[in-house]
Amino acid sequence: MPGEADWLRERLEELERIERPSASDGERRAAEWLVAQFAELGAEARIEAEDAHGTYWWPLGIGAALGALAAAAALRGRRFLGALLGAVGAAGIADDFPPGQRRMRRFLPRRTTYNVVCELGAPDAERTVVLIAHHDSAHSGLVFHPALPDLAARLGLTEKTDTSPPLMAPVVGGPAVAALGAITGRRALAKLGMVLGLGSVAAMADIGLRKSVPAANDNGTAVVALLELARRFGTDPPEGVRVILLSTGSEESFSEGMKAFGERHFGELPRESTFFLCLETLGATHLLALQGEGFLKMRDYPPRALAFIERLAGEEGIWLYPNLRTYNGTDGLESRVAGYETVALCSCTDHKQPGRYHWPNDTAENVDFSTLQRAITLSDRAVRRLGERWL
Repeated sequence: MPGEADWLRERLEELERIERPSASDGERRAAEWLVAQFAELGAEARIEAEDAHGTYWWPLGIGAALGALAAAAALRGRRFLGALLGAVGAAGIADDFPPGQRRMRRFLPRRTTYNVVCELGAPDAERTVVLIAHHDSAHSGLVFHPALPDLAARLGLTEKTDTSPPLMAPVVGGPAVAALGAITGRRALAKLGMVLGLGSVAAMADIGLRKSVPAANDNGTAVVALLELARRFGTDPPEGVRVILLSTGSEESFSEGMKAFGERHFGELPRESTFFLCLETLGATHLLALQGEGFLKMRDYPPRALAFIERLAGEEGIWLYPNLRTYNGTDGLESRVAGYETVALCSCTDHKQPGRYHWPNDTAENVDFSTLQRAITLSDRAVRRLGERWL
């Protein structure tokens, strides 16, 4: 459908021109833009304003700084203080990763994030499908430099594993190693904790000082996918299913918008009849259903939900890159941990990378619209099939 690709590109280019970091005025403008786009399609949407902090570099940076202080205390012979500071820093960082409670954020400045919710179909339908995107954009940083995954590919490292490296391990590892050094009295461990802690603080500061990226692939592609699905469902409504098109704010600050949506709505969405389909970075070369994710603990997606999506993809002749997992987190992690049948539909390059991840060249001109269209087709079929029968 050439017309569809042009339609998607036009809206994606509009969205990428809005600078929209998490919990910002730009994020609010993006939410308002999305509501207006739904209205043009004859679909009513609303904004749900929620409390959020809006970063991850502050809580992680503070935890890493505690690790560096713990190492300094241990090296000066203050082992109890070093163990205490390291334990608090490591626990605070681990708790900040989704789906944790993010307790450290209660002591940090608060802002407002903006979720967009568009409900279609019969409100009293027996089954519900929630399709998730996010309209905020990430800050860049040297740790996201595209030369790093390119180097890994040249060294053949990406060929040897189907799971992305645990990028956050050094961040939580700094205070943990420092605490261990303090407990055992081993100066080498304390020094390693110091290096990891200071390195993590520097990385977080670098991210916080940079601007947000255009975020066409991550995750403007999913936002415009919701719009196309609203257009399709407006002209040919799916039967037997209630559809919620959800675009969250503050996904890039560790899914704060999705967590708020869950706190507000999970209680009214029965687990036995609600399916969550998370759409994330749909503009790289190959479409895939993520097998599992998690920052520290790998959480596989429900086998029945994965089998359902993979079966539908086969029926549609859509090839999915197999068996990929990531030590990271999408909004789908929140619904998965809450006990819902959930699938995260994503995309990757030939080197199993999301493509221009958190980098300034994440623009519409670099999006593979054929992959995006396949994702939309598969999402459309999933909604209609779930309206006909459950998994």
